[in-house]
Amino acid sequence: MVESMLKANPGYRVYRFERMLIGNGWQRDIEVRVDRRGRIARVTAGVEEVRGERVTGWAVPGVPNVHSHSFQRALAGLAEGPGPDSFWSWREAMYSFLEHMTPGDMEAIAAQLYVELLKAGFTCVGEFHYLHRPPGGGAYDDPAEMSRRILAAARTAGMRLVHLPAVYEAGGFGGRPLARGQERFRMDLAGVARLHEMLQDDTRDPRVSLGWALHSLRAASPQSFRRLAGLLAGDAGGGIAPVHVHVAEQQREVRECIADQGARPVEWLLDHAPVDQRWCMVHATHATDAELAAVARSGAVVGLCPTTEANLGDGLFSLPAFTVGGGTFGIGTDSHVSRNPVEELRLLDYGQRLRSESRVALGDAGKAGSAAGLGADGGAALPDPGGALSGAGGALLRHAWRGGARALAVDCGSIEPGMRADVVVLDAHHPALVGRRGHAVLDSWVFSGTDNPVRDVMVGGDWVVRDGRHPREEAVGRAYARAVRRPG
Repeated sequence: MVESMLKANPGYRVYRFERMLIGNGWQRDIEVRVDRRGRIARVTAGVEEVRGERVTGWAVPGVPNVHSHSFQRALAGLAEGPGPDSFWSWREAMYSFLEHMTPGDMEAIAAQLYVELLKAGFTCVGEFHYLHRPPGGGAYDDPAEMSRRILAAARTAGMRLVHLPAVYEAGGFGGRPLARGQERFRMDLAGVARLHEMLQDDTRDPRVSLGWALHSLRAASPQSFRRLAGLLAGDAGGGIAPVHVHVAEQQREVRECIADQGARPVEWLLDHAPVDQRWCMVHATHATDAELAAVARSGAVVGLCPTTEANLGDGLFSLPAFTVGGGTFGIGTDSHVSRNPVEELRLLDYGQRLRSESRVALGDAGKAGSAAGLGADGGAALPDPGGALSGAGGALLRHAWRGGARALAVDCGSIEPGMRADVVVLDAHHPALVGRRGHAVLDSWVFSGTDNPVRDVMVGGDWVVRDGRHPREEAVGRAYARAVRRPG
């Protein structure tokens, strides 16, 4: 089958990687062939002859970012004064911040964010988008104006984008009217479906796909959850489009949900929505162990955003209870107080260690197993007793790769034929990694500090970062500076 693919598509690109993570193990001298659509056509280990571009360093899959509100990149650091002092008062600061944001500002801010994410090792982002309208809650001439700006920013940066326009109908449980500052978010399920239709041409780009989002149980009506279930049972998204929702982020949200719906948020969602592996529950911070066990059984992914959850004082997710029951999680950067995958994973791990007073954070640590081979194309693995993913860093990254790919319904997170050629190359001579081997490579990437050893980044077979630099970062940075310095 691979040979027929290559004959039918002779325009493939060839790369020869010095060391690459294949399955659970490091392999050396890997030849990777990428087709015109940016997918991997063949992976061959132990190739002595260099027949393509030679790439040194430690090559790993790009990391999916399951949860982003790109406009909040420009808010990072501006809500740390004497007040606000809670998530709810932080929201008021966010509403004020949005009063003057234009579509051009949105595009500039998103482009800056995506360049930063790429340079840190993210290669795909789920954009949970609810900034639909102009100030005051009117309408743009093009209802998809803000969505198109996000897509344009992703094209500028070269970022793989899963666009998730969100239903946002109410200002709180019980259908409370939208408050001042929330008018820009107003969108019902029919409006989101129209956005999907208007953006269909954009999904012909293999770097763009669409999914569904309901902002939260407090902002989307029970009727919208029921109607979305009907859409998902039909042809919406071809049956594979992801569905994302904020849930159980704050204790107050849990209390209000019980008062209004007679059930906790995760409990209500599992009972009233067709939750399966297409769904991503963002945060789920205040879920019981029984609820998390049910989420694990459903196949849904939990989207964890540790730096944002810490910044907002949300609380700590019950990670060991979830993973020991087979639960899957991905990571996101949410409000972008951090834009680095290993910072998210490190904080996630350290929070669990502090709570348990133990150095074991994952309930499923060590399940990665021994190094996997390459099948027919074979090749000797680099010596690595226990496998490259057997350490704490590798176990965390394994979840980020696999859970992120499932949450975004994207063929990424591993390097094998048929997957997208999204690759991050770590500098083997960086102080964080020099002299490392086996599982210590990934452990050191995650746990050795804040210096960034990411040297090169590939998205869909195209280099978007080389030697730590993005080719458009200066122009993107200038546009970002103009946007954030805008009067008002």
